[in-house]
Amino acid sequence: MGLIDRRSLLAGGAASLLAVPALGRTLDRPTRELMVPVEGGRIYVRVNGDLTSPRAPIVMVHGGPGGTHAGFLDALPLADERAVILYDQLDSGRSERPGDPANWRVARFVDELEAIRGALGIARWHVLGASWGGTVALEYGARRPAALKGLALASPLISTRSWLADAQVLIGDLPQPIRDELQRCGALTLLEPPPACDAPTRAFYAAFNRREPASAEVVAYAGDGGGSNARLYRAMWGASEFVSTGTLKDYDGEPLLAKLEGKRTLFLCGQYDEARPVTIGAFAARTPGAEFAVVPGAAHGLFNDRPVEARAIVRQWLARQDALA
Repeated sequence: MGLIDRRSLLAGGAASLLAVPALGRTLDRPTRELMVPVEGGRIYVRVNGDLTSPRAPIVMVHGGPGGTHAGFLDALPLADERAVILYDQLDSGRSERPGDPANWRVARFVDELEAIRGALGIARWHVLGASWGGTVALEYGARRPAALKGLALASPLISTRSWLADAQVLIGDLPQPIRDELQRCGALTLLEPPPACDAPTRAFYAAFNRREPASAEVVAYAGDGGGSNARLYRAMWGASEFVSTGTLKDYDGEPLLAKLEGKRTLFLCGQYDEARPVTIGAFAARTPGAEFAVVPGAAHGLFNDRPVEARAIVRQWLARQDALA
């Protein structure tokens, strides 16, 4: 969830884990960077803003599995009001890459959050997870930690069943020649589709994953930091966004929604999201006290496609949490 092109997931050169190129905007240069020990290795964490601010910080959990924090760079202007914490999950981006499938467990990825919070000395925080990161955030929220002030699930993978059902609907919305080619090349059935599937797969992604190209500085930043991890993505998910053959193929987090009561949950997604608004809205309706918002004009990459609108929704939600005890 959240990898843009299945044949370019490993793009990007290796770099020193702490030699992180800054973006052009002053605000985007990290205030602090560190490597945090977790089960299996160490993960890269960056902070923008003041962790001593009276406003609780927000940590953002990237998608994939195997994606990187680069998808949240356009959320960093939120750091003018509170600290924004971004990180790469183990085996992704600037984090260490032991490459051991024994580490690729949902619960272990969830445990990374408390390791980060402890390392930074944070008493309470907000957690936003996007796509597969929404799975991690959902699982974290269901543990009902006292430290969790607010929970945002952005285009989340709540259950594989619902995700694949949405994918089938969206494939049906594609032009007939693209649908025919997806079927003919084996993209809908094969564990490792041939190159002939690349073009129709990109057509699906262009419609429902990212509708706008990433900025040049985001591309440069992402490419200079180790990149995504295709092996992890395939092992946990599969060959593409619309086929699941990995360890998440039977994932079902829907029973956890009831455990989010009192956690001030925001569900949000894009107008053209592969996590369809009708589906995410239904999950919000099943979650006690939850809010729901749609980012107009965006597909799955909310901050990539419509950064101003996505930030506004999150900023307003955070302000409402600030007003509560």
